[in-house]
Amino acid sequence: MQGSKGQSEIRQDGLPFGDLSLLVTAAHELKAPLSLVRQLSLSLESSGLSASERDRLVHQITLTSERALRLTTDLTRATRLEDSLFDLEPVNPQQICEEVAHELRPLYAARGREIRVVSRYRPVLAVANKDLLRRIMLNFGDNALHYGESEHPVELHTRLYDGGTKIRMGVRDYGPAVPADVWRRLQSHIGTDTQLLHARPQSSGLGLYVAGQFASVMDGQIGATRHRDGATFYVDLSASTQLSLL
Repeated sequence: MQGSKGQSEIRQDGLPFGDLSLLVTAAHELKAPLSLVRQLSLSLESSGLSASERDRLVHQITLTSERALRLTTDLTRATRLEDSLFDLEPVNPQQICEEVAHELRPLYAARGREIRVVSRYRPVLAVANKDLLRRIMLNFGDNALHYGESEHPVELHTRLYDGGTKIRMGVRDYGPAVPADVWRRLQSHIGTDTQLLHARPQSSGLGLYVAGQFASVMDGQIGATRHRDGATFYVDLSASTQLSLL
């Protein structure tokens, strides 16, 4: 259907894409890993590589391809949220953090980076869909890899707040600080729209948009905390009324 000022509006499974901005943003986000895969593949064709060098290139291609596949899978899932049913159940947030760190650790290691889980005493259960929650935290962890500094590990953590009725799961990076004016714009649109962060040129905001869509299905919301040396991106969910984990 036609939008205002002659701009096209594309719909897939009922989800509006506005004036193609989401598709353009997705293309921007996928360009980097696809370009890297091409570059690594061309390097493999070079003669004179040792067996260990070839193995290293193949490993990097695999990891980069997995990142691009996660993004395309998340985009496909996000376009079908309205037509799908997602069961909510008590989920162990600490276990989710451990699984995400384990899955991303090879990608971090390939870049000489570290990702770790900050332990919390007596974690409680969150009301969530396990698959969607994992995808949110994978998204946050993947983004943190590109903006953090190598000497600082990225940290995944959980904590109770709001009198113990809410659980906040966050990913803390130690990348460049975002200017105050840019941060205000981010806070007003986080999870509901895509936008470039000029302090983080590789960021299109697409990952945050997808994470926001997933969070809303679970009656949660995403947010961010600005630090002098980076940021924490988090998702807030309701705490389960079941007993705390031992």
